[in-house]
Amino acid sequence: MSKAITVKKIEAPVSEAADVAAALDSANVPFQKIDTVNWAEFPYKPEVEFRAAHTGDNLLLNYLVTEEAVRAAAPADNGPVWEDSCVEFFVTFDNKNYQNVECNCVGTILSAVGPDRDHREAAPKELLDGVKRHSSLDPAALPTEGPVSWEVSLIIPVKTYFASGLKSFSGVKARGNFYKCGDKLPTPHFLSWNPIGTENPDFHRPEYFGEVEFE
Repeated sequence: MSKAITVKKIEAPVSEAADVAAALDSANVPFQKIDTVNWAEFPYKPEVEFRAAHTGDNLLLNYLVTEEAVRAAAPADNGPVWEDSCVEFFVTFDNKNYQNVECNCVGTILSAVGPDRDHREAAPKELLDGVKRHSSLDPAALPTEGPVSWEVSLIIPVKTYFASGLKSFSGVKARGNFYKCGDKLPTPHFLSWNPIGTENPDFHRPEYFGEVEFE
């Protein structure tokens, strides 16, 4: 049985990513765990939580992570952030195409849309530039000894979902999944919010998305 989450609507505007956590605190938005180990050969399970809300125009995401090591090598947006300490949100609004927004521990992101892993269109740079990010880590001085706790927050404008035709998140029913990975970390791992029933690690499987309802 798939999980479900209601993304609460916040009336007060949130203009800076550094203010997302406080806004979600004020609105009593609870954390959800990303703690499903789907593949026995990758048993490591860092502590990962997320919470989500929206303002109609913007999606607000806040992630908390504690893991044994961190990595942030992706040089720019739409680089290989999944190889780093990475949190991800995949969502479909039409059950045909889904868009991923992946973010490493210092706020470098990747986003693309399409029906499956092999047929995807990268989000334009000007849209990614409009996604505000805040990380608790300094990209120039990453911790070299663990465990490391870090937090990242995102403000994602509705227009970032450029193929969806959405004008507002309000009242939208969608399907999606939240993930934590780190393909090139000392201990690779692949955690999900909603369980995935594939033989090998694969986040690009919308048939295993949970229910995501925006107030």
